Amino acid sequence: MTVYSARIGDIIIGGGSDELEALALGSCVAVVIYDEVIQIGAMAHILLPEQLNTDKTNALGKYANTAIPETIRVILNKGASRDRLKAKIAGGARMFELTGTTALTLDVGARNVQKVKELLRAENIPIISEDVGQNYGRTIKFSINTFMLNIKLGLKKITRQI
Repeated sequence: MTVYSARIGDIIIGGGSDELEALALGSCVAVVIYDEVIQIGAMAHILLPEQLNTDKTNALGKYANTAIPETIRVILNKGASRDRLKAKIAGGARMFELTGTTALTLDVGARNVQKVKELLRAENIPIISEDVGQNYGRTIKFSINTFMLNIKLGLKKITRQI
């Protein structure tokens, strides 16, 4: 078993007994796309909903609008079948209290979740489970051989599986 860690902007892939993790998700969203039949999974650690015109880094995993298509491409290239793809998502927290008319604009977590859901829906990939929003960070680990997403909530000693 190997544990692969996704930092911000990373897209990682594993199979069999491997685990995919993302540490300290705040407003970022981790998207796991997997194929149960061939036991393969990929994870993107997404920072923002859309690529900014000023960002020329070409980090495809950093933005939802580039990370979702790239994650799908990567997993399909490893033998997954498009009609068997499923997803789990976590993160998208509101890390700071926001008020007033700019609250939604500044709520990056909510915007990330909204964009990820929109893109997965457009790709006909069902979201099997999610743990999103709220006001706390998460550390997650996806076990490919069980397809369970283990979530540790912020600084609390609370964990759950989805």
